[in-house]
Amino acid sequence: MSDPRRGYVAYLLRLWQVSEGKNAVWRASLEDPHTGERRGFATLQELFTYLETEACRVDGDPSTPNLSETGDSTADVG
Repeated sequence: MSDPRRGYVAYLLRLWQVSEGKNAVWRASLEDPHTGERRGFATLQELFTYLETEACRVDGDPSTPNLSETGDSTADVG
């Protein structure tokens, strides 16, 4: 999802609300505009965690694990 140029990442962000009982919760998806790959997030916190991890990865921080290594619970949106 990152551009070959170091320090640059682009996504199309979609946000929407769904009802869970009496509460409305936010859902999100990110789409890579170059590949069309989409990733879904059940909570905004999952989205923020993913973005932080990706920013560290693109930044070249080797101490930040990939989400797949940390048991990421996000699902691909299709």
